[in-house]
Amino acid sequence: MGSTSQFPRIKEIRSFIIDGVGSGGDYHNVKGGHWLIDSNIATPMTKWAQYRGSRTSWGINVLGSFCVEIEATDGTKGFATGFGGPPACWLVHQHFERFLLGADPRDTNNLFEKMYRASMFYGRKGLPVAVISVIDLAIWDLLGKIRNEPVYKLIGGATRERLDFYCTGPQPASAKSMGFIGAKVALPYGPDEGTEGLLKNIEYLRLQRASVGPDFPLRVDCYMSLTVPYTIELVKRCEAIGLNIDWWEECLSPDDFDGHALLKRAHPTVKFTTGEHEFSRYGFRKLVEGRNIDIIQPDVMWVGGMTELLKVSALAAAYDIPVVPHASGPYSYHFVVSQSNSPFQEYLANSPDGKSVQPVFGNLFLNEPIPTQGYLDVSILDKPGFGLELNPAAALIPASALLTPAPQKSLRAPEGPANGSTA
Repeated sequence: MGSTSQFPRIKEIRSFIIDGVGSGGDYHNVKGGHWLIDSNIATPMTKWAQYRGSRTSWGINVLGSFCVEIEATDGTKGFATGFGGPPACWLVHQHFERFLLGADPRDTNNLFEKMYRASMFYGRKGLPVAVISVIDLAIWDLLGKIRNEPVYKLIGGATRERLDFYCTGPQPASAKSMGFIGAKVALPYGPDEGTEGLLKNIEYLRLQRASVGPDFPLRVDCYMSLTVPYTIELVKRCEAIGLNIDWWEECLSPDDFDGHALLKRAHPTVKFTTGEHEFSRYGFRKLVEGRNIDIIQPDVMWVGGMTELLKVSALAAAYDIPVVPHASGPYSYHFVVSQSNSPFQEYLANSPDGKSVQPVFGNLFLNEPIPTQGYLDVSILDKPGFGLELNPAAALIPASALLTPAPQKSLRAPEGPANGSTA
């Protein structure tokens, strides 16, 4: 009796950006020459020739990484990283902090709803929800540390003893030799590069298929770059030469929900996936109900955090649609091992040439678990919270040093009789 009143409450929230590149939750903020930013990858910007060479030319890395630390009244600290840079730090302190200070960190549903609904007038998707996501992950990390349990045990426990991975990168043959259960490559050319680009795409995919043999699962990431007619034609031509692509990912703009029905009508037996750039359960509702998507791929650092991802996952499970999260390192690992409708996890190759396995978050943590021979034993996750130990050498810059002017506290209501009455 009385134990609930003694549970630590949220005392302080700090935010940080990370100096330099290659560390933290912005996957694309890496050194020049890295395959992820400086190889041929179709994007929504390949419409313009000057933005085809490097994804940094149009600003994919413009926000950078940021981190949130939440301290409880007993001194326990939860920590998480994501993308958003200084604007994310501003939102943490200027807007979301008011809902967190003094709160019981166990009230994850209530805290999410307050932050999400308070930011609906400018949020719902994109950066504001990504910021809420990182706050939410820091809260789950805090809860796990207070309770001395790994996050996956707090959200339903283990559904298996090992976690298998496929690898996204430029070298499917390397992924296969490293023990991954499948590989995914980025489509190099977009629709605006015409028939020549289409033929180059097919030849590129033919070479990748040849490098791994006929039966190894090979997937294609189209990064929101294609149109419905282009996708239908590309898939048709690949099928005609027996390329056997396991799935086609994010072919269309995230807003072209109806386009997925047209793709499915044209190619009913082909697997199409999407969802990394979708936000909240509301964003996934029509996507799941439409039944034109074979796998959904939310990113836990963007979709609304663990709290919202669990709701999205429950929605998908009611339709037997698998959830295979986009990247996000250990945050995703804890989620996937707890969900029976999440069969495996993506590993985003973080090495510049994509030929070796490196920590997803660079040097931010001392002990980030990474797959070996394409899998992880779930027991590796058996540490409090997300089990990540901050590297003392990580180049964290406190947001208090950046935000000018400093975020203002809410104005106090005028004192004295109500309604301005002097009576």
